[in-house]
Amino acid sequence: MATIKNSLEAIMLFCLTLSLHGQENDVTFKVDALFDLGRPETLGLAYAGGLETVTIFSPGEGDNRYNNGVVLFPFRGMLYAQWQSSAADEDADDTRVLCSRSADGITWEDPVALTGRSEQGIKTGGGWWSDGSTLVAYINVWPGITSGIKEGYTEYIASADGVNWDTPEPVLDIDCNPVRGIIEQDVHALPGGRLVTAFHMQPGLRATPCLTDDPLGVSGWRAGEMKSMPMANKSISRGIEPSWFLRSDGAIVMIFRDQGSSFRSLASVSRDDGLTWSGPVVTDMPDSRAKQSAGNLPDGTAFIVNNPSGCGERFPLVITLGRDGFLFDKAYLLRSGGDDLQPQRFAGKYKTMGYNYPKSVVWGGWLYVSYATNKEDIQLTRIPLDSLIY
Repeated sequence: MATIKNSLEAIMLFCLTLSLHGQENDVTFKVDALFDLGRPETLGLAYAGGLETVTIFSPGEGDNRYNNGVVLFPFRGMLYAQWQSSAADEDADDTRVLCSRSADGITWEDPVALTGRSEQGIKTGGGWWSDGSTLVAYINVWPGITSGIKEGYTEYIASADGVNWDTPEPVLDIDCNPVRGIIEQDVHALPGGRLVTAFHMQPGLRATPCLTDDPLGVSGWRAGEMKSMPMANKSISRGIEPSWFLRSDGAIVMIFRDQGSSFRSLASVSRDDGLTWSGPVVTDMPDSRAKQSAGNLPDGTAFIVNNPSGCGERFPLVITLGRDGFLFDKAYLLRSGGDDLQPQRFAGKYKTMGYNYPKSVVWGGWLYVSYATNKEDIQLTRIPLDSLIY
């Protein structure tokens, strides 16, 4: 009997070892040969059918001329936009978080400030969440960024009507302590309700997948386990600014900007609702080393919105689709280079040409993709969901 017991224990240990090995070396996703990098303005792609492009805010004389990091979110029949804004330069000491809203996604109200000028460092937009009755605006606080220290923490403000906002409160971890990290602008819910995103944790900026079962997303956050890739600069992880989609097998695939300049997306997989993650790997998805947006359409189709230039150019703007999240085999233009890209009108520090930092949300039969063109015009392109059906 002892021999049988020992044999069973050995088999179970072997199976567990195989399982852990499979998680560590999990295949993330594949991308067909969709992009003609020799045609940089369009990558050889056609536009998605029925798309519309809308300008939410365009600076004129006397307006802030640096605008970036726009995130959309629906709440009580309105679509809200949040972004970072300053007079001329990125992360300047006059940076504020602005907000606008629209009843139809086309006509937008004049922006209002969600934050004022910070007494120390700056505050930037961290995105949105809602439990259906309360709208939460996350605010990233960078106390030392104007003196070169890139790390911070996350606050939130809450509103029952999207107009009147409570005073800022810290976002809390599972031990009821303030989270010592900057939230990524991409909180999404799993089918069971769990929220998943990433925080860029102190010291420095170390992108860490995080989860909470708090429906409002303001407390209970805990870090998932993920082994980071090596990076020469120890103050920042190689993979930053992630977003994620679900595969048809229920696994979460989180994709990252690669600070290692492979100009490919990195990806990691979780098979246990965000508790543990495989080590990030370089995928065959071209990228521009910038923020991107990933998610799922209502029918489950996975999508990635990015600038798949394979170099530093942040154009064109493209949506790439994968029916099951294992293989991405369709891609469409949202915005191209050339005549479609308006000239940059104002100079400023770190004002990159192109379609910067896209984020996306499904609302009212459309997929809305928001971005900052040339880091000055706040725009969106919306695509009818029917145009994205396989």
